[in-house]
Amino acid sequence: MRVLGVDPGLTRCGVGVVDGSPGRPLTMAGVGVVRTPADAELGHRLLGIEQGLEQWFDEYRPDLVAVERVFAQHNVRTVMGTAQASAVAVLCATRRGIPVTLHTPSEVKAAVTGSGRADKAQVTAMVTRLLRLDAPPKPADAADALALAICHIWRGGATDRIAAALARTKAAGAAGRPQGARAAVRGAGAWGRGLAPRTVSRAAEAHPSSKGETP
Repeated sequence: MRVLGVDPGLTRCGVGVVDGSPGRPLTMAGVGVVRTPADAELGHRLLGIEQGLEQWFDEYRPDLVAVERVFAQHNVRTVMGTAQASAVAVLCATRRGIPVTLHTPSEVKAAVTGSGRADKAQVTAMVTRLLRLDAPPKPADAADALALAICHIWRGGATDRIAAALARTKAAGAAGRPQGARAAVRGAGAWGRGLAPRTVSRAAEAHPSSKGETP
């Protein structure tokens, strides 16, 4: 599978693409950042992120997308910008019908290093080792994006298969319901057209109305 990881941010939005499957060697397909100027208007910055991510989607055609889940921080302005960039990434993927999964920072750290409290240097070192890179990916946002993709391949594969199976089951059930519903309607129509009049007629014969009785 090919997973595109996104480390959201307004100034630097890290993007990393990894090919692989659980239990097999991983390969980096691409890595980089989408940048926007800090002095630009918010709307233009978000538009720039969208356009940049669309280029990544067009070039690498990922099967899945992994985005870092945003948590509250002391700097409200920073977390708001991160959340807005995250929403753009989710929008770009959903528009193309690509499944999106959010992973917490601790999940990513634990998947890549074995410790949910690892620092950025440890994460970068393990990403470099796991992907057999000649040099650590820079900046840190790019390394984090690769770590997200690795995390999803290792931890999200089973979840994706279960979700796909449930979706197929749900689709099969939805396809079967209209036929059953039509059969029920036809049965109800037959009852209304045939059974009901005969039943009423027989009831009238067995119990004549008092209006027709001779005093």
